[in-house]
Amino acid sequence: MGGEENSRNNLIMNIIRAYRVWQRNFTVYTKRYKSSMVLNFVEPVLYLVALGYGLGAFVKDIQGVPYIKFIAPGLIASSTMFASSFECTYGTYIRMTYQRTFDAILATPINIDDLVTGEVLWGAAKGTLYGITIMIVVSSFSLVDSFYIVLSVPFIFITGLIFAEIAVIASATVPGIDSFNYFNTLFMTPMFLFSGIFFPVDTLPSIVAKISFFTPLYHLVNVCRAFASGHPGQAGWDIVWLIVVAAFLAPYPFRLMRKRILNRQRAI
Repeated sequence: MGGEENSRNNLIMNIIRAYRVWQRNFTVYTKRYKSSMVLNFVEPVLYLVALGYGLGAFVKDIQGVPYIKFIAPGLIASSTMFASSFECTYGTYIRMTYQRTFDAILATPINIDDLVTGEVLWGAAKGTLYGITIMIVVSSFSLVDSFYIVLSVPFIFITGLIFAEIAVIASATVPGIDSFNYFNTLFMTPMFLFSGIFFPVDTLPSIVAKISFFTPLYHLVNVCRAFASGHPGQAGWDIVWLIVVAAFLAPYPFRLMRKRILNRQRAI
């Protein structure tokens, strides 16, 4: 009984310490949220207007829906991806390397695992926030056919978690901040273009379509599109895929970031 109680108490303390890291990042964000929100808000809206209303005037219906309604759910998904990824690449790396925030946090009772948990959860939360924001925007344009879109929020969070995990892995392994240019160009941009946001992936060459299947954004686009159309049952497999991948990736940010921080401390 005593061992179980100690384990439970330790778990509670780990959750509290991770929350403090999350809270610290959230507090900093509230100091500059207006400029940050505007930048992340404008880009999806520009895509929506330029492609949805501009190009959409020359594109026939896709899968039985107007082009602008086809791309709108995908922009919800891409906003989640970009917000989570940028926060846990540039944001995490700057806090770790330039601001030395990690050093200050680790001087407290918070350990590396608590720190990484807080970083990943904050990245997922930020991605969810931006996904919900764009969801409200596309809904205000009457581009969503079903109230079921609200029920996609938990899966937006799970996908935000996946991208936060991937981004922390990148932050733990890149030699310098300039290396994120490769991450963005070779990973983020192709995913944005070939995950079914702007056209069905089955129109792509077979090998490209198969690669798209293994990207988190592809599955979140399917989830958002299914919920927006009022057919959430169509996203069953995509939901399972997202949950499994989030669980599979979970250990790696901790292992790699622990190695990075300990090696850095030894070098100092």
